[in-house]
Amino acid sequence: MEMGSEVRNKQVILKNYVTGMPKESDMAVTTHNTITLKLPESSNSVIVKNLYLSCDPYMRGRMRKPDSPSFVGSFVPGSPLSGYGVGKVVVSGHPNFKEGDLVLAWGTTGWEEYSVIAAPETLLKIQSTDVPLSYYTGILGMPGMTAYAGFYEVCTPQKGERVFVSAASGAVGQLVGQFAKLLGCYVVGSAGSKEKVDLLKNKFGFDEGFNYKEEPNFEAALKRYFPEGIDIYFDNVGGKMLDAVLLNMRIHGRIAVCGMISQYNLDQPEGVHNLVNIVGRRVRMQGFLAGDYLHLYPKYLQMVFPYIKEGKVVYVEDVSEGIESAPAALLGLFTGRNVGKKVVLVARE
Repeated sequence: MEMGSEVRNKQVILKNYVTGMPKESDMAVTTHNTITLKLPESSNSVIVKNLYLSCDPYMRGRMRKPDSPSFVGSFVPGSPLSGYGVGKVVVSGHPNFKEGDLVLAWGTTGWEEYSVIAAPETLLKIQSTDVPLSYYTGILGMPGMTAYAGFYEVCTPQKGERVFVSAASGAVGQLVGQFAKLLGCYVVGSAGSKEKVDLLKNKFGFDEGFNYKEEPNFEAALKRYFPEGIDIYFDNVGGKMLDAVLLNMRIHGRIAVCGMISQYNLDQPEGVHNLVNIVGRRVRMQGFLAGDYLHLYPKYLQMVFPYIKEGKVVYVEDVSEGIESAPAALLGLFTGRNVGKKVVLVARE
């Protein structure tokens, strides 16, 4: 493909701000757009051809009006969604990147076939290609850093501690459980189907797992698996599960609040009723974002690459093909359709 040529650029746009559960009709795949693969002479931007797009639950918050509480800006109706992705540089005005470089876009690539990255400092050059490229949207990208920072930095775990992970078969949870097992912890995870619970125990090495949809009483379920209480809770769901955990925490327990997917589509968020328990039990509860720990990314890669190569850590992905599949792929996160990390394959280089 020649530099300067005009090419088709399919896009996934948000039609309007969303309240309640999002629907595929809230988005549209447009096929009439084009992009010229050329930059102005003084530009330091980079044009990337998107290969993989990452579907992540935090994107639901970006579908709300800008006055809604969110740690990240809202999408603009009529424009493409954006997020994390893996791409190939096709045109570069920046000295650090050249044509052909593979890059991880840290939250800045459009949901389209080609994106102009106006802030190239948000691109991380991919050095190692002896693993699937899609891993850079998951275990080697933001979800991996989220698991690493949340577990090791926020939870400060010790060998032998009792660890509970919710949404445990997802992009982040599957890694937290495996990191905890490698440290010598007792690990239990909750997930939303028998298939996912089997994955927890048979593929990821969790000690136990349960299907929360089959548990009428979360507190009783947690007492069953943690008769002596929970030292560490890695929270991906919030809501009723968090409330039940607060009744089961041990003294000096830690709760890393990674996400609250049970609340994202509610017009009126559920309250938490058992917070008083963190006082007497001296529990530390902390929210965090992977971006706060980006300085540790090289250290994380040093740790996780050997684990991947030795088979000590495995990673399950759920890949949809074609940018047309992206709206359904994203919405599947909120109904539990995905098994593992949800990725959209846009192009094979």
